[in-house]
Amino acid sequence: MEDVSKLQAALNGLCPKCRKGKIFKKPFYSLTGFDEMYEYCPHCGLRYEVEPGYFYGAMFVSYAISGGVALVIGFLLFYLAGDPSGWVYFAVIAPVMVLIAPINFRVSRVIWLQYVAGIKYVKGL
Repeated sequence: MEDVSKLQAALNGLCPKCRKGKIFKKPFYSLTGFDEMYEYCPHCGLRYEVEPGYFYGAMFVSYAISGGVALVIGFLLFYLAGDPSGWVYFAVIAPVMVLIAPINFRVSRVIWLQYVAGIKYVKGL
């Protein structure tokens, strides 16, 4: 079996150590349980939450993603809709933030695990 790159592992929500085990139990589009993570990697046994409160840092990644999405939507509204009133910005951006919340939750945790945690890939696991 070919090795999976770090980017492929991040895009597929795979363990940063073995790049084979899944991080999340259910797909992101699941209405219930989109946030359910395995405590340990089903393949190599890596504990994902390496210490209590470990994923608080992922909240900052989530804030950055949300802010970037809101900024892009705001610019699009400004330039394409001719700078509508503040209520239009709110009425467009707020529902988008709610709709992307499950994806944002997962992406921020995967980025945190893959790129910030310092967990090294072990080839051949």
